[in-house]
Amino acid sequence: MDLSNKAQGHNSLLNQLRNQLDILEIRDYKLARLLCKIIPSHCPFERTVSILGRIIFRIPPLCKLNPLYEQIVSLRFKCLVYLADECGEDVTKYC
Repeated sequence: MDLSNKAQGHNSLLNQLRNQLDILEIRDYKLARLLCKIIPSHCPFERTVSILGRIIFRIPPLCKLNPLYEQIVSLRFKCLVYLADECGEDVTKYC
């Protein structure tokens, strides 16, 4: 298997995983709550490092480098909508 076939196989697997996450329907209360707790509402890697009030450096949000970022954020949103609309739960605690 040459390099282009490996890249094509990897891309195909990644696209299949993206499609599976896109079509996933949330119908379980416990799973929805768990995913809302696990998937953060904002990128946890973004930081501003300061000393004595002066900004030394800033670490930009790196989450968008994740090839599944859009699907994971969408999955979290589906869970929030399910909990709010179907279960009547207050979802502000997950924000």
